[in-house]
Amino acid sequence: MYRMILNETSYFGAGCRETIAVEAARRGFKKAFFVTDQDLLRFKVADKVIEVFEKNKIPYELFSDVKANPTIANVQHGVEAFKASGADFIVALGGGSSIDTAKGIGIVVNNPDFADIKSLEGVANTRNKAVPTFALPTTAGTAAEVTINYVIIDEDAKKKMVCVDPNDIPAVAIVDPELMYSMPKGLTAATGMDALTHAIESYITPGAWAMSDMFELKAIEMIAANLKAAVDNGNDTVAREAMSQAQYIAGMGFSNVGLGIVHSMAHPLGAHYDTPHGVANALLLPYVMEYNAKSLAAPKYMSIAKAMGVNTDGMSENEGVRAAVEAVKQLSLSIGIPQKLHEINVREEDLHQLAIDAFNDVCTGGNPRSTSVEDIEALYRKAF
Repeated sequence: MYRMILNETSYFGAGCRETIAVEAARRGFKKAFFVTDQDLLRFKVADKVIEVFEKNKIPYELFSDVKANPTIANVQHGVEAFKASGADFIVALGGGSSIDTAKGIGIVVNNPDFADIKSLEGVANTRNKAVPTFALPTTAGTAAEVTINYVIIDEDAKKKMVCVDPNDIPAVAIVDPELMYSMPKGLTAATGMDALTHAIESYITPGAWAMSDMFELKAIEMIAANLKAAVDNGNDTVAREAMSQAQYIAGMGFSNVGLGIVHSMAHPLGAHYDTPHGVANALLLPYVMEYNAKSLAAPKYMSIAKAMGVNTDGMSENEGVRAAVEAVKQLSLSIGIPQKLHEINVREEDLHQLAIDAFNDVCTGGNPRSTSVEDIEALYRKAF
C-alpha cells in the first residue's frame, strides 16, 4: 500500500503571490498572521507580500521571531503571538525556517495538548489540522510548502527534532519565483543542492515507488539543467522559475516516501554548529551516494546519471554508479560548495557524537543500506 499527501491548492509563476487575496476571500478568512524573518524584512522581500495585504485590505499581524534554524522558543513565542492576534490564518514567507516555524505554530494552536513542543518530534498523533497556512517559499530548496515535515531545534539537547505530521501540510502553496530573485549566489547554490539531495535520497529509499520515482527523476533533470545558471546569473528568470518548480516536485516525492542518512548526518551539523542545511546536505551527498551504492539501490544510479545529463549508453552498472556520483560532485564543485567538513568549521573531536546523533535521527530508517554508528562516523571522517 502506498500513500500520497499533497497540498489542497498550489500556484506557480511570476507574480502568483497575488492569489493570497483570492484564496483568503474564497475561504472566508479575515486576518493574516504573517510569519517571516528579519532578513526578508530588511531586504524588502516581505514588502511584496505586505503590498498584497494592503492592496486587498487584509488586516495582518507581523511575526518575525524566526531563527535560521528555528527553535522551540521561536514556536512557543509564535503560538502566544498568534493567540493574541485575532488572526484566523497564517501566511508564511521564507525558506524552510519561516515555514517550519509556521507549521509548528499552526499545529500547537489547534492541538493544545501538544503545547510541549518536544512532544511533536517524530510522528506526532495530532488530531486536528493546523491553522490554515499559505506558504510562500523564498528559496528553491526545502519544499516546506508541500511537505508533511518540519524541523525545530531543541537547543537544550543540541538536537534537530524532525517532526512528521500530515496535519501540518500548508493549505495553499504559492511558488512565486519573483520572491527568489534576491537570493545571493551562496544561498541559491546551497538550497538548490538541498533540493537535489531530496530528489536523490527519496529516489533510492526503499519506500520509493512509481509515482515518487516520476517526481524525483524529473526534479533531478530540472536541477541539473538549471541550478548552475540560477547561481551564475540571479536574473536568469527561466532558470529561477525552473528551480522553483523543481524543488517543489522533489518535495512531492520525499514528503511521502522519506529520506536517508545524508539528512541524518546533516541535521546534527545544523544543531551543533548552525551549519546551513543545504550546505551540509550538498557536502555530504557524494560520500553517502558512494556508500549507498553497495545496496539494492545500485541499479537506480544509472537513471540518476542519465537525469543529470550523462550519456549512459553502453555503461555497466558500476560505471553508472560512478557516473552518477561524479555528476553530483561536478555540479557541487561548479557552484562553489565546500567539499570537506573542516572547511565549514566542524571539529574532528565532535565526529563520534555527531555520528550517534545522526544514527538516532528519524531519517536513518529510510536509508537503502542498513547502517551503524561506526559506519556513519567513518563517513564523517571521510568527509572531514
